[in-house]
Formats: sequence, C-alpha cells, structure tokens
Amino acid sequence: MAIAPLISVILPVYNGGPFLRQTLEALLAQTLGDFELIVINDGSSDDSEATILSFNDSRIQYLPQTNHGFIFSLNRGIAAARGKYIARIDADDVCLPERFEQQAAWLNAHPETAVVGCFITFIDENGKVTGEWPEDRACATHAQISAKLPYANCIAHPGVMARAEVFREYPYRKEQKHIEDYDLWLRLEGDGKVIEKVPVPLLLYRVHSGSVTVSVIKRSNIFLRHFHCKRRYLAYRVGQGKWNGFDCRVFAGMCRDGVIAFVKFLKQRNAHV
Repeated sequence: MAIAPLISVILPVYNGGPFLRQTLEALLAQTLGDFELIVINDGSSDDSEATILSFNDSRIQYLPQTNHGFIFSLNRGIAAARGKYIARIDADDVCLPERFEQQAAWLNAHPETAVVGCFITFIDENGKVTGEWPEDRACATHAQISAKLPYANCIAHPGVMARAEVFREYPYRKEQKHIEDYDLWLRLEGDGKVIEKVPVPLLLYRVHSGSVTVSVIKRSNIFLRHFHCKRRYLAYRVGQGKWNGFDCRVFAGMCRDGVIAFVKFLKQRNAHV
C-alpha cells in the first residue's frame, strides 16, 4: 500500500480553458511536495482533459465524470482524499510557491485550528494584479473571522487548507449552490471550530468574465443571496437542535441582509419605471 501523502489537493475542473495549465504548473511547483493532486473533471467540453493528461506527474489522481456540478465534485474529491490535510484550489487561480508549506506548518503548530486560509491578491485574465479584498485582509485571527462571518464572508474558498476529518464531518451541502463555502464557514463557526489565516498573500485569485464571482455573484443581489444562505443555515441549526450566541448574530446579519436586499430591489424597480 502506498504511503499516504501529507496533503490532498482538491481541484474541480469544468472547462478550465486557458487558465488551467498555469494553475497546475503552480501546484506542482510547490516548495512542499508531499501531496496528491485530485483533479475532478466535471464533464468539461473544452480541452481541459488534454491539458490535465499532458502532465506526467505521479502525484496527479485524475477523476473524470459526467457533469454533476461543483458541490458533487468537491465531495467526491474529499471522499477520495488520503492526506492528513485537505487543500482547496480552483482551476483558474494560482498558488504562490510556499502556500502549502506555510499552511501545513500552521496546522502542525496549532492543533486547535480546524481550517487555515490565507490572504489573496486579485488578478485579471492576463495575470495582472488588480487589487485586494478588504474583508480578507481585515480578518486573519479567529476572533476577527468569527466577528465578521455573521454579516459577510471574509474567507477565500480556494485558499483554504483543513484537517481531513473536518471536511469529512462537514460535507458541502447542495442546498447552498454557489454559496456553499459561506455555508461551510457558518456551520464550522456555529460548532465552535477554529478558522484562522496565515496572514500573508499566498493565492492569486483570478476574476474574469467566466468566473463564478462575476457570472453569478456580481450579477445578482448579493445581499439577497446572503439572506437565503443564512436562512437555510439557521433552519439547519434548528433542525439539529442547536442554537447559540453565534447563531443569534447570524440571525441579526440575515435581517440586515433582508432589509438591504429589499431596498436595492425597490431602487432597481424605480429606476426602470
């Protein structure tokens, strides 16, 4: 039996296009090389498969499938993972060389930490730096993250690494499509799990016309999306017989989101009258 790697990297791919090769090259060039790279090709219709198969690296575990969606792909990758830690990455983002080394060292040194993220830097289609995410840089410690999450997401999903048992205990929920990461952070915080960040930029987060950030989130009323995410999260908590101070703050955040979403709806409607 092969020795299990320290890290399992989960990379869902759906039409990775021109960015996938750079993503894979950056992963395989990490300073900490003790990992398996689980690539789930979710029925891509472009040349993603050819790009993946062009890499001759024994660390790559290729899992093709018919199109089942992002959440199914994530949970399938987690089920296949053999590592002590599980890291996330998307097919258009770029890991800086020391990302895995620094995050694994953090988890080794902080046994109480369930999930460790990192700061991100935004880039465009051409790899040009376009800025930072203010909520990301303002929330690094567990206290800062816990205070912010009831009101807004402050963690970049493709930049996290977690203990494998955490991902297995908290699978992604299909009810929270396109906002599955925020739901996961809320469930973890609701149960008192520690989420922190290595407070340095370790991921280049690409924002382009085909990304979920642009195609789904920015074209919708984000406050309405957050309202429904928190509503579903709180219903889940009640169904489990759980409720605490964090959930009270999430409820307050949900109410705020609902009010802002309604005001935005009225403004948009009046603008078209």
